[in-house]
Formats: sequence, C-alpha cells, structure tokens
Amino acid sequence: MNTRMNRNRLNIGTYFLRPYACSEAHVKDLADCGIDFVVCMQNDPKTLDLFTKYNVGAIVTGILPGWWGGDGDNAGTMREKNPWSAYEKGVQSFKDHPAIWGIDTGDEPSALDFPYYGEVLKFVDKNFPKQFPYLNLYPNYASVAKNNAQQTVNQLGTPTYAEHIDRYCENIAADYICYDFYMYSASVAGHYENLRIVADACRKSGRSLWIVLQVNSNKPEIWISENQLRAQAYSSMAFGAENIIWACYTAGWWHNQVLDDKGNKTQQYDKLKVVNAELHALSDEYMRFRNASTHFVGFKADSPWLAKLQNTKPVEALNTGVFRDVKAANGEELIIGQMVSRKADGSYALMVFAADDPMDKSNKTFNVTFRCDDFNVKAVGAPLTKKADGSYILTMKTCGGALIVAE
Repeated sequence: MNTRMNRNRLNIGTYFLRPYACSEAHVKDLADCGIDFVVCMQNDPKTLDLFTKYNVGAIVTGILPGWWGGDGDNAGTMREKNPWSAYEKGVQSFKDHPAIWGIDTGDEPSALDFPYYGEVLKFVDKNFPKQFPYLNLYPNYASVAKNNAQQTVNQLGTPTYAEHIDRYCENIAADYICYDFYMYSASVAGHYENLRIVADACRKSGRSLWIVLQVNSNKPEIWISENQLRAQAYSSMAFGAENIIWACYTAGWWHNQVLDDKGNKTQQYDKLKVVNAELHALSDEYMRFRNASTHFVGFKADSPWLAKLQNTKPVEALNTGVFRDVKAANGEELIIGQMVSRKADGSYALMVFAADDPMDKSNKTFNVTFRCDDFNVKAVGAPLTKKADGSYILTMKTCGGALIVAE
C-alpha cells in the first residue's frame, strides 16, 4: 500500500478538524492529545504545513467524488453517479503535500458498489503514488437485503454482514478493512460480534483491522467516560486492531465532541489524551506481533455480553501451549488476543482486555493469573509479579488493557 503512514506502529486517528480549530495552537493540542492523523481534512496548505510541523497526517476529502451509502437508497448507483471523468479531474487538480497520507474515497458503500470501488481504489494507488485510498465500511447493525441480489433499498446489499465483508475482500484489494462501530450507541454484544467477523476476515486475507470508535455520544446528556474509551480500544486490540480512529474531534455528528463549536476543549480532551498515551505506550511491543486468535475467558455461556456472538464459545481458562491456565483469580471476564511474532522469532504475546464491566460501573482492581515456563515474561500496561512457584500475577483494572510478552 502506498503510504506515508508508518504502518509499523499503532496509529490513532480522528474524524474532522473544522476550520475553527485549525490555528497553530489547535494543531499542537491535537498532536499533544495523541492524534496521529485526521480523516476528512480539507487540502488546505496552511493547515497542512502545521500538520507537518507537529507530525500529524491527513486523509484529505474533496479530491475525488464523494460517496456515502446512507440509508441504501443509492445502492448500486455509484458507477453511474460518479463517472470516471470526475476521478480523472480530481487527479489533474490535486496538489500534493507531505502531510497528506491518504485520499478519502467515501464512506459505507453497499456491496453492490464494491466492484466499482475496487476499480476506484486501484485508480488511487496508480495516480496518487504517495497516498493510500481510504474507505470505511458499515457496522453490523446496518440493514441487510431482504429480497434478492437486485434489491437496492438496503444498506449492506447482502443477506448477512459476514457476506458483506466477504464481498469486500473479493472485490477490493486494500490491505486493510476499516469500519465504524459505536458501542455505546448500539450494543456491547454487537461490538464483539462485529470484531469477530472482521478479525476473521483479516486473518484469512492477511489484512489489517482498522476501526472507528466513539469519543462523542448520540445523546447530549451523555458523556463517554475515560474507561469507556479504554473498553472500546482495548477490546478492539484484543482482536488485533492496528488503527484506532475516534469520532469526532470537532463537529461531525452527534454531541459532546472533544472540542466544542467554538474550538474550546471539552471534558473529552483530557480523557482522550490519557487513553491515547496508554495506547501509544503499548504500540512498540504490540505491533511486534499479529493477532492469531481471540478468546473469551471467564464468561458464562448466557452472558448478555455474548448474546450476539456466533461461532465462539467461552472458556474457563486459556491454554495456548506457551501461556497456561490464564484466567482472572475471581472469575472476572477477559477477552484475550493470542498473538505471534511478525518476524517468527519465537516470541509470543497475549493482548488482555479486562472485560468484566464495559459499561464502567464497577471500577474494580483484580488479578489475572497464569503460568509461562521456559520464557522470559514481561508485561506492558499493567503490573506483573512472578511468584515463588513460578506462576505470574497481572494486576488489572476494569476496562484496562495489557500486553503480556513471552520471549
């Protein structure tokens, strides 16, 4: 993939930096908040110069024809409404800048438009040699086809979400799958199932998992908590997410953005800064590994958090052959990503998410116990203690995340 984005690290993005928040002070605050790139940026050289100064990348919009699947009324019409001549015109008028990492090609298309999108993304790869094409997909709560393959009044354009992702992989050569899921406006159980489907497709096709999460809220009286930010990010990383994108930094949709409509920081700024710093602290070790499988540990079979989960059964304790008897000491729920070295150097890792209370009501501290013989073991993100009998204790907090490395 053509890119200025450093794909060897965990990248953190956000949607929208509106003109009222493009001063140098605002861009510095953006970088200080731990944001690596902004989606839907305008190609404004003055702001992009500031991005370069503060090491922030941009996925620019408005270069190519826009597209949004919306409620599905326009499904299957992209080729007709966005003719090839409009894409060629975009190339001719494009002015490059070192801060431009990617070219926005649209949002949430129907599977009926995937064949044309496949052509568009190849066009971007060829004509924008320093950028990558950005495309974001629907979550699994989008509507599905109910009649036949020709039906256009639906969002996904397929009978199931899994088929939607399969059609994407068949038609589009991008080396990532990016989708949005807003857990606190939809459901925790749906988030886990969506992660399962996309992570399976990423493993099968050798792609990276990118996900758009919510820092804002769909109700003005609700503010997403710091722990709820953690829950979204760490659960996604337990499935191998390599790009975390927060919606929204400035006005985009809904309420309670990171900055208000005057460009002033809201309470979300400090929360997001803290969590992003944690994620970046994990990045170097986390990105040494790739996700091989994900396990639900300590969940009861009838747990409401697993109500939508298919093709996955919880276990009492995890045994990988390297890590043994991994579980919470008092039975708290964990989601654990089993990871292997990208360099096949004989090292292994577990990405552990404390999934006991994703709604952030309990605020517990608890221990995760395990054994790992014949390896040097360390943890990033939580305290690790080795006992006299050779076993280990990882001390975690509700909604927290930690990486255990064996090498």
